[in-house]
Amino acid sequence: MDHLRKENVLVLNRNWQAIHVKNPAEAISMMYSDSATGLDIRGEDNMLPLKWEDWRKLEIGENDDFIQTVNGNIKIPKVIVLCTYDKVPRKRPKFSTRALWERDNGTCQYTGRQLTIGEANVDHVIPRSRGGRTDWTNCVITHKDVNSKKADRTPQEAGLRLIRQPLPPKDLPSTFYIRNKHNVEEWNIFLTYN
Repeated sequence: MDHLRKENVLVLNRNWQAIHVKNPAEAISMMYSDSATGLDIRGEDNMLPLKWEDWRKLEIGENDDFIQTVNGNIKIPKVIVLCTYDKVPRKRPKFSTRALWERDNGTCQYTGRQLTIGEANVDHVIPRSRGGRTDWTNCVITHKDVNSKKADRTPQEAGLRLIRQPLPPKDLPSTFYIRNKHNVEEWNIFLTYN
């Protein structure tokens, strides 16, 4: 039953845009309640959305995952399509060193120099010892030497000037954050950011 909890069912809005990932139990529940259809994928040009009554009659292939019920085995969908929701949710990346690196484009925010990961540090513009927070508006990528020189001072006190004010990144479509970490071949049709 552990495979029922793994998030490995791609959710498409009714315009067939990837918006979420669910576990099989959630996906089957959505199909059963008619809020989603299962997508029977037999190739990029051969896809058929099926309601629950038709889905539960599908043949189970050799490589298909399935659940056992008192009425027989039911194939677990790899992709479902929502019946009513047509928007693409937007979300902001969580704050992390990697996300900060992407926001700052791997560039020292004091010198403008392009850095390798080994040369980079995270600098707190207002030092933590002075109440500076670890967040999008107070952290920047900087060269280790520059960060060492700045030490426990503000940029002004250290004679440094920020290239640009640190701001949170813009919200992006949720599709941007969906990764095919289970390598489900059928997902590649719908994901542009693998």
